[in-house]
Amino acid sequence: MSNGRSRLAWPYLRERGPALAWRIVALARTELTLLTGICVAAGGLWVFVTLAGNVREGETAAFDEAVMLALRSADDLSDPLGPLWLEGVMRDITALGSQFVLASITLAVIGYLLLIGKRGAALLVFVSVTGGALLGDLLKLLFQRPRPDLVPHGVHVFTASFPSNHAMLAAVTYLTLGALLARLEKRRRIKLYFLTISVILTVIVGISRVYLGVHWPSDVMAGWSVGAAWAMAVWLVALVLQRRGEVEPPTGG
Repeated sequence: MSNGRSRLAWPYLRERGPALAWRIVALARTELTLLTGICVAAGGLWVFVTLAGNVREGETAAFDEAVMLALRSADDLSDPLGPLWLEGVMRDITALGSQFVLASITLAVIGYLLLIGKRGAALLVFVSVTGGALLGDLLKLLFQRPRPDLVPHGVHVFTASFPSNHAMLAAVTYLTLGALLARLEKRRRIKLYFLTISVILTVIVGISRVYLGVHWPSDVMAGWSVGAAWAMAVWLVALVLQRRGEVEPPTGG
């Protein structure tokens, strides 16, 4: 009887075995990806909480001042390092983290997703970016850290300093959009392209805020960490919803 069952099972395994093996590998990769995402989100949140505590205790003051002064001429603190055109470029870059620009990019991506029939993904983008913006405003009100007065400001500012809203919203928007667009793609080079561009934009916006003297480095680092944690959390939600069929699966090939 045992030999008979083995003979019957062998053709089935020979025919379906490779497909079953690929499904097991895909499931294992998904679970590993999910675990990695949870660790990244938790790590970003931990960095933010640690920075917030250090800022309240004044433990970041020496680091903040050293970095900001390193970006200024020793003879004239109103003069950032580098040629005059670099200051103009930094103002252009910092605008990439403004609410108007980020809202415009978000609406453009939502429009694209709606045009290709991915309504679930479009709704997720809207909720994630809007939620991130509200979170940033709440943290500003909670900490109420004054803006740097060590050097003259390169652009006008009107809100509190911690965390940097430009750095946080850049991370929330660019990393969320990059991660979600990567989830909608099967091709690895396109995934890498989306993620690389989103990281570069997030980093240069934060650097521009310190260069222009409107944020302490710890403000920017806090904005990056909590923004990245939020973006990763949204990406994890997208992954779970995609597995349940509530967000459209990847397209292309």
